[in-house]
Amino acid sequence: MLQLSENQTKNALPFHPLAEALRTMFKEGCEMPVRHHYTMKVPHKADATLLLMPAWQSGAYFGVKLASVFPSNALIGLPAVAATYLLSDGNTGAPLALIDGGELTARRTAAASALASEYLSRKDARTLAMIGTGRLSANLIEAHCTARQIETVYLWGRNFNKAKDNAQELCEALNIKIIAEETLQTAIEKADIVSVATLSNTPLVKGEWLQPGTHLDLVGGFTPNMREADDTAITRSRVFVDTRTGALKEAGDLTIPLETGILQPKDIQADLYDLTRGSNAGRTCNNEITLFKSVGAALEDLAGAILAYENSKQPESA
Repeated sequence: MLQLSENQTKNALPFHPLAEALRTMFKEGCEMPVRHHYTMKVPHKADATLLLMPAWQSGAYFGVKLASVFPSNALIGLPAVAATYLLSDGNTGAPLALIDGGELTARRTAAASALASEYLSRKDARTLAMIGTGRLSANLIEAHCTARQIETVYLWGRNFNKAKDNAQELCEALNIKIIAEETLQTAIEKADIVSVATLSNTPLVKGEWLQPGTHLDLVGGFTPNMREADDTAITRSRVFVDTRTGALKEAGDLTIPLETGILQPKDIQADLYDLTRGSNAGRTCNNEITLFKSVGAALEDLAGAILAYENSKQPESA
């Protein structure tokens, strides 16, 4: 069985081919049960969470991501989240690959945003504001640069010194102009695309800051209590999601406005199924503001795992 480390998984998943793999999977579809969610007691520590995310295409591949969240790990200097993906043969059940789940998740998440941007951002978008300096930010910057010809990135984080350090490192790594911006409003007002990947429970992006034609990409919030954009951002935007089932249940940026009546279910224009299958065109004019909210889906993990496996497996002996 093939085993892919974090670095090997990264190398096996370049963003443009990964976005294309996601496009194909959303077009074709797959079986994707609701993810399994379990609370685990940990003696003398905060409860942990176990997540199981299965998906399959009949007669082709099936896989499951096993992820755990141990909040108390922060107290001992360990990552709170760990994940592994097992890909298997859909005809025989034979295990094929064990893939680093953290890297797979980070890259497929960024690739989904890039895929959405192809339908929702202006074709002439040249500036990107990246809000957040965590693990996902570097992936999102690189992925968005594969979807549009980004010339300048404005990077904002709560810790300005960290933002400056990250900007310098990413400038060298990605060979693109990246500027650490001290003021959040300024970063957003300068950008054609605003990508947000934080763990905020209160809105950071104010809708009044969004310029006509902006595309807003909300990635960080993954629970009904987390929010990255305010009600004004929601009401000023045409709203799109990765999957209706996931986003309308788990994304606080949508569930809270739905509860208060600011947003109606009919206001969700489309998801990635609709966009990739051509039943919704996405952006309709240069002046409108578009908003994409993603929470992730097992379909995306399966598409990424298949690509990583097929890019990494050794050719059979003659």
